[in-house]
Amino acid sequence: MKVIILGAGTIGICTAWHLLERGHEVTVVERQDAAALETSFANGAQISVSYCEPWANRAAPLKALKWMLSKEAPLLFRPQAPWGEGLHQYRWALQFLAQCNDAAFERNVQQLVALGAYSHAALKEMVAATGIAYHRLERGIAHYYCDQQSLDAAGAAAGLMRRFGVNRQVVSRDEFLELEPAYRSFAHRIVGGTFTPSDESGDCRVFTQALADRCAARGAEMLYGHQVLQLSAGQGAMKSVAVGAISTGAQGQKTSKNTVSGMPPVTRTLQADHVVVACGSYSAPLLRSVGVDLPIYPGKGYSATLKILHPDRAPVVSAIDDARKIALSRLGDELRVAGTIEIGGYDLQLNTPLARARCEMLTRRVEEVLPGVCDTRSEDRGGSPRYWCGLRPATPTNIPYIGQSPVRGIWVNAGHGTLGWTHAAGSGKALAALMHGDRPELDFRFYGAPA
Repeated sequence: MKVIILGAGTIGICTAWHLLERGHEVTVVERQDAAALETSFANGAQISVSYCEPWANRAAPLKALKWMLSKEAPLLFRPQAPWGEGLHQYRWALQFLAQCNDAAFERNVQQLVALGAYSHAALKEMVAATGIAYHRLERGIAHYYCDQQSLDAAGAAAGLMRRFGVNRQVVSRDEFLELEPAYRSFAHRIVGGTFTPSDESGDCRVFTQALADRCAARGAEMLYGHQVLQLSAGQGAMKSVAVGAISTGAQGQKTSKNTVSGMPPVTRTLQADHVVVACGSYSAPLLRSVGVDLPIYPGKGYSATLKILHPDRAPVVSAIDDARKIALSRLGDELRVAGTIEIGGYDLQLNTPLARARCEMLTRRVEEVLPGVCDTRSEDRGGSPRYWCGLRPATPTNIPYIGQSPVRGIWVNAGHGTLGWTHAAGSGKALAALMHGDRPELDFRFYGAPA
């Protein structure tokens, strides 16, 4: 069959790869000039099966209220005007609140662990088959805590993970520092941690772009620099996809949204048996144009990529800082630090006071926990930080939509939140199997599948 994939992030490219593996004809449409230039570009770099707790939990509502007063809050809700696109934010927030209970939390964790384990196995198969190198470190993921109350709660979370088959261990401060000595200068602040040896880290962008090249070599048509103008459907079935080449403006900027109005002239109308919508946060408005309404809303996340000055003192175990809710991962001679979620629409600016404060928090924290290891000087002082932000496509449950939409021929692979890199390989493999008529081998509620 012929399949059009909308979006060349890690989700879309992994889907393309697995469809090609099954012998199907694939066209990928991407508005950027290459794969993985948006949300997949500079994420936290972790393949984190064990650290997949949904944002929605019993404590989240009160924390979110308190955090609204802080520019550096791990989860920041920025209310939009309650009409137009803002209406979707408030509806998403209400659905999020409905998930903030223990029963929903445990149910959602079980789904995320199942998808994560399946996806990690799929990633290993893909790496073995392709030989792609992407600064991969198979050293596990450690999580350190700076207060006893949080560590006690982590012990309960680790127990829940072990119930679902994940070997997440509680470790003392000394055991944590034995696993990763790079944090010894911060030891006086650490009370303990957790560790999962089976998790890993690596550069999502490098992997995805290399995989996209392999897809093209196997015959996939890669329509880079093309915007989706219109997704057409009628009588409950997909008809066509209209796309147009994007012209670069005077400042080198391209349009920033997948919408169906105000676009360049149509240059091609694509026909296919099936379409896969894998446009991240922009999947929701595109799907609404054909009557499919999914609660996927952008969560703006930030990262900084820093030059390592002292490789012998830099960490090799990817870690999570619980106090700041950020991930620190080594990528060759650089350190990636990423985190925070800002629920506030489709804003991608980095030069606002709020964005600057959140970026500067990342580098300041690196200097606190790894003093002198990286070049954390600001850019105006000749420093190395490369700041970035991306829109994580979040659902209220944190569980992505993978499967057949109510419109025949339109499939969805979106809504992965902070776990897109963790779940990409398996999401692509599972959707390719569903489209081929097979049942993926995992206990997961696929979108559109019978209950």
